[in-house]
This record gives sequence, C-alpha cells and structure tokens, in this order.
Amino acid sequence: MDSQEAVIRKTFQQIIRAAGKYARIEKLPISVEDGVEVSTREIHTIQAIGERDQMCVTEVASHFGVTKSAASQMIKKLEEKGFVEKNKVPGNDKELSLKLTRLGWKAFDAHEEFHGKDRDVLISLMKKYSFEEINTLSVLLDALNVVMDKRLDD
Repeated sequence: MDSQEAVIRKTFQQIIRAAGKYARIEKLPISVEDGVEVSTREIHTIQAIGERDQMCVTEVASHFGVTKSAASQMIKKLEEKGFVEKNKVPGNDKELSLKLTRLGWKAFDAHEEFHGKDRDVLISLMKKYSFEEINTLSVLLDALNVVMDKRLDD
C-alpha cells in the first residue's frame, strides 16, 4: 500500500495534469452566433455577470481572484465586443455597474449549453462517490486554494 505522502504526491500530479488540460480548454473559443466567438475566459466573466444580473468591476475582480486592473481590461474587451455595457452606479462616481447586452445573453446561453453537457457528465460520475468522499475532495481543493492564494500574494 502507498504511503500517505506518496498518495498526496500522486494526487498533486493529477491536479497539475487537470490544470494543464483546463488551461488548454480555456483557450478554446465558443461560438455565439455566425462569425462571433468568445474565449472561455471571456465567457466566464459573462457568466458571472449574467448570474447576478449585474456586477461592478470590483466584484468581478474579487470573484475571479484577479486585480481590479485585470478585471477592468477584461470588461473593456467585452464592452468593445458588444457583450457588456457599463453604467454609472447612482451615488458612486467611482464604480460602474456591468450588465449583459442582448449579445451577452446569447453568449451566456451558448456557454450554458457548452459546459452544461460537461457538468452533467461530471455530476453523474461524482454521484457514485459517497458524501464523505466528495467532501474530502472539497477540503483538498480548499487547501490547494490556500497554497495558490499565498503564492499569488507573495
């Protein structure tokens, strides 16, 4: 039987492989309509805004764990492509409210279809595991996020 450390190392390698595959998937475009594509990174921002109906740039940065500058750059790109519109927040001259356009909602729906299939398969596969096993995975991912947050803060 493997030692605890060996299993931890094997698990870490599996996470690295999955992260590499995820990074490749993030680069795949999603077709919204004829001649209009959006990157997975862009669509995740669109999804976050759509799920909340509207957000501000600071909330986008916090949601994705990126700087406000990085979030602003993504929002600017989405606005230029016609997916997002920015409006001033009443009573706050510094913050802008973000809302999806018609094209943004179309992209949102395309993303739901694109990832909905993967999510359904993953949920089906995960249902064979006990609550305790799934909870252990969740704890592991929390620990991984602590390490990643520390690295990003350094």
